Amino acid sequence: MTSTTGKVLPGRAPGLHLSERGQEQAQTVAERLAELRRAPAALYASPLERTRETAAPSAKLLKKKVQIHRGLIECDFGDWTGKQLATLSRKPEWKTVQNAPSTFRFPNGESFVEMQVRMWATINDLAKRHPGKTVVAFSHADPIKAAVTFAQGVPLDLFQRTVISPCSVTALVITGGMPIVLSVNNTASLTDLVPS
Repeated sequence: MTSTTGKVLPGRAPGLHLSERGQEQAQTVAERLAELRRAPAALYASPLERTRETAAPSAKLLKKKVQIHRGLIECDFGDWTGKQLATLSRKPEWKTVQNAPSTFRFPNGESFVEMQVRMWATINDLAKRHPGKTVVAFSHADPIKAAVTFAQGVPLDLFQRTVISPCSVTALVITGGMPIVLSVNNTASLTDLVPS
């Protein structure tokens, strides 16, 4: 969580840091990740400051170096980057963003389809780098939502129905077959997070 969470569409704007509450959430998620039955083999993060700051307490507690992976970066909101959400929500295009995102490209930015393809390719890349291992990837709400909808076989146009809260945990199992969604937007204990 940053000082602009819920107010501004930050996108890839540099220089946005965690708020005090965000730092507390990052510490809490680190403690929750330490509960995993299978310790993470690797930690990855988006290159943005706020994501690296979120990953830092986990790296310290789990004694792992955070590796930066550009594929985990936030959607490129182009000309909408840094704009007030209250202003953007009055644009005619906002209905498309909410109800038919697969048809939308941010002006001078990325499309939702490109973001989803990028994020899913990144998840598969990380799974191939660490076969059979637990990997933690720190990313952003929209890319995570896009990955979850892909894993579930849900159309991208329905991805706005998924909520991803700051410092929540979403867990996927990536195998040679179909992906399995273990948890979405989890903010509770992770001790029972195992496939059945």
